[in-house]
Amino acid sequence: MSVGTRTYSYHCDRVPRNTALLVVSNHRSVMDAMLLMSAIDRPIRFACHHYMGQVPVMREIVSQLGCFPLESDKHRQSSFFHQAINLLKSRQAVGVFPEGTLPMVQPPQPNRMGEFHRGFAHLALRAPIDELAILPVAISPQQETINSAIPLKVLSFFDPSEPLFDQEGWHPLVLYQRVNILIGHPIWITSAQRSDYQGKFAKKAVVELVDRAQTEIKTLLDQGSF
Repeated sequence: MSVGTRTYSYHCDRVPRNTALLVVSNHRSVMDAMLLMSAIDRPIRFACHHYMGQVPVMREIVSQLGCFPLESDKHRQSSFFHQAINLLKSRQAVGVFPEGTLPMVQPPQPNRMGEFHRGFAHLALRAPIDELAILPVAISPQQETINSAIPLKVLSFFDPSEPLFDQEGWHPLVLYQRVNILIGHPIWITSAQRSDYQGKFAKKAVVELVDRAQTEIKTLLDQGSF
């Protein structure tokens, strides 16, 4: 993966090939996107936070990784759906970190994660694609260091819509020395789920999909703590 980082990948045989794929993972480090691409052995186009496309150096890094930064707060959701659906239509892999910005600014304890936002489930159920799978992946750090990267107030200049940046302190930089990547079972989107989403059971379909992905990743994190 990188100098000084030992990476161990598990269940790589579970990765679907030659189909549209929505990769969903827990998130705490700038290393996560590269780790996931290496583990599943497919290019992944990651949706990343708006500020990452604004900050010099960080902007160049995410561009080289093939990430697509989200728009400012007002247009964020529509931009995400538009870009992600076009990529999935061409059978690419799209990566989403459903915990949002919080774990990057306030990293949880290793092998813990926050509640998932539901955007990825709406995307999966809305995308007009016959064969589409959500692939849950757990990033389980075994050894890491946390340093200070940049003052949060500076990031607020680049993305004033993010309230987490309107505070004192520094944006942390989590670097792994040893990390396990555990790939879960693909969750294939069915026509029945899409039918529910188009009708009166839309909320139920979304909640069940989010719970299923989050539970799978939580189980993998528990397995990865060895």
